[in-house]
Amino acid sequence: MKLTYPQARLIFLIFFSAFNFSVHAQRNTVEQQINQLLSKMTLAEKVGMIHASSSFTSAGVARLGIPELVMSDGPHGVRPEHGRDWDTSNDHVNDAGTYLPTGNALAATWNPQLGYKFGAVLGSEANARGKDVILGPGINIIRTPLNGRNFEYLSEDPFLISKMAVGYIKGVQDQGISASLKHFIANNQETDRTAVDVEMSERALREIYLPGFKAAVIEGDVNTVMGSYNKFRGQWATHNYYLVNKILKGEWGFKGLLMSDWGAVHHTNEALYNGTDLEMGTDLGMLPKPNYAKFFMGDTVITLVNAGKVPVALIDEKVRRILRVMIKTGMLDKSRKAGQFATKEHQQTALKVAEEAIVLLKNKDQVLPLNAAKIKNIAVIGTNAMKPNAMGGGSSQVKPTYEITPLMGIQNYVGSKAKVTFAKGYEVAKNAIANQQLIAEAVKIATTADQVIFVGGWVHGYDFSKWDDNAYDAEGVDKKDLKLPFGQDELIKSLLKVKPNLVIIMMGGGPVEMNAWIDEAKVVIEGWYPGMEGGNALANVIFGKVNPSGKLPMTFPKKLEDSPAHKLGDYPGVNGTAVYHEDIFVGYRYFDTYKVEPQFAFGHGLSYTTFKYDKLDVVAGDKKVSITLTITNTGKKDGAEVVQLYVGQDEPKLPRPEKELKAFQKIFLKAGETQTLKIELDQTAFQYYNDQLFQWVMDGGKYQILVGSSSKDIRQVSMVELKP
Repeated sequence: MKLTYPQARLIFLIFFSAFNFSVHAQRNTVEQQINQLLSKMTLAEKVGMIHASSSFTSAGVARLGIPELVMSDGPHGVRPEHGRDWDTSNDHVNDAGTYLPTGNALAATWNPQLGYKFGAVLGSEANARGKDVILGPGINIIRTPLNGRNFEYLSEDPFLISKMAVGYIKGVQDQGISASLKHFIANNQETDRTAVDVEMSERALREIYLPGFKAAVIEGDVNTVMGSYNKFRGQWATHNYYLVNKILKGEWGFKGLLMSDWGAVHHTNEALYNGTDLEMGTDLGMLPKPNYAKFFMGDTVITLVNAGKVPVALIDEKVRRILRVMIKTGMLDKSRKAGQFATKEHQQTALKVAEEAIVLLKNKDQVLPLNAAKIKNIAVIGTNAMKPNAMGGGSSQVKPTYEITPLMGIQNYVGSKAKVTFAKGYEVAKNAIANQQLIAEAVKIATTADQVIFVGGWVHGYDFSKWDDNAYDAEGVDKKDLKLPFGQDELIKSLLKVKPNLVIIMMGGGPVEMNAWIDEAKVVIEGWYPGMEGGNALANVIFGKVNPSGKLPMTFPKKLEDSPAHKLGDYPGVNGTAVYHEDIFVGYRYFDTYKVEPQFAFGHGLSYTTFKYDKLDVVAGDKKVSITLTITNTGKKDGAEVVQLYVGQDEPKLPRPEKELKAFQKIFLKAGETQTLKIELDQTAFQYYNDQLFQWVMDGGKYQILVGSSSKDIRQVSMVELKP
């Protein structure tokens, strides 16, 4: 039977009303269940739930069927078990799982669908390991290339962060595990991270540093948020009234729980009144038996409530949020489905992410892909070619079931068809300089090889005791500069003299200065920390089994002094305060607007094929813009392109960047194939935060729509005029 419009509309309204009633009824049922539990709990039991009970748990109430809340690092793999309070005597536990590529590698895929699969692996493995919360994703803005935790984070751009983080969070939470969004907010350096006071404009806060967190809360419906160590405008971020009560829980309506980073609470009343729901941490000085009751949110809270100085309703609100998360994830009724651990499918996800993350930075004379059939002798040079990375970096340590290093990946690929020789070339050691003997050995084997592959870059710190010795990508410490350590520049130059077609692979959490050899180098690849299948992924790209499609999620400067945080801002801070003078001009927003030439631009990444952008059509509607264009793979190989759409205001009333990323899409095209893309931008794509009016505004006038392959490689431009 064909329905008339009124009939169809009536049926829709009935279903919509029923759905709304169901949702509200479910919410009411949840809140009623929480109220019943709260009514049965003692004050001591309530307070026990709002602070740690061991290094990675907070207390439950067994008599009421409320379990402990069990947490685990990290952002790219479930952390090795260490028992309670860092007891490592349980090494017999089979906790070797999937080691995924790190955060900035995930962002380099520019593929939110992979972000979901990435999160799903984490959620499933955390579930299988008996965890309730996975402490990730880390989405702090990459403000300075020196930050020791950039490898865990995603990007310098808030829009790219938002899209990748939402996918990650949904992937985790669809497995019945809570994601923990971190670190809220402005944890953009590791140097003095537990003391620095960050000062930034309201505009920078709203346009650059908050959008990823906002998207994760509103679009991703993240269950937990972790406060950061630093101060923000004079008050500790974890119990910052403006950040937590006004923005996170007020403006954004966040219903989950805010936990502290480990040891980030500094004041009982501020924590109670300014939104901290759960104080986590371990007093390392009290090991092996810390007294968690002595935390700021421990016994002191009981004393204050009993003395009438703090209302019990304030404690109830915190417990309510914890219980809400527990109910949402099936902890109370034990409805959570079992997870899976260290599966072949998870390993394939690790491989896929690594393959799409690898960025081909330079490929002069089309040296790549290498023809494995014609190469009989391969020299692999560089300690990083055989150095595992899974157990490095601090809190992001992962115990993998295996880890394929670049050397292993190359050997796996060529098998017995070619001879593979290896030379270290450099030594990883404190204050190491060029080792002439190692360089000579490397040059000797390079001279007789058909093809030479160099693998260098940064290294993780492996444990607390070594962080000061060899940590370049690690929690708790920033890099001192962007210069390649261990004499690698001299080694690379020596290798280029004997093998101009040298393939240079950089591993690590971000850019290095390449000025000493970049002009002579024909091939440069950014390999990041690519996870347990990283070596296989690199080999697949080098030999052409996989066409590279990764794009840089941050700008690679020619030198550190070109980075806006160092050119304009305070780093690491003056008298304990870091002022973000660069304001909204972070990353490519600075490089493009101020015409500073980068080594490699934001969004840059080459392919073994070519793509033609054509037929850009822009139509302005009522507070929205519809965009169509065609992309054609004009080469002879199948490949993927990340189409990036930027917006620039023609005559802004307040200073604005030359252009800002507002949409992107990764498309896979067979050789010769054409695809039409349709992108719609709403008014938020054209807005900026007016800190004189304290609101988001959209000016009327002309806007540029720029579409291209990177922030510098713009292929199509159109102008559109919008009404205010």
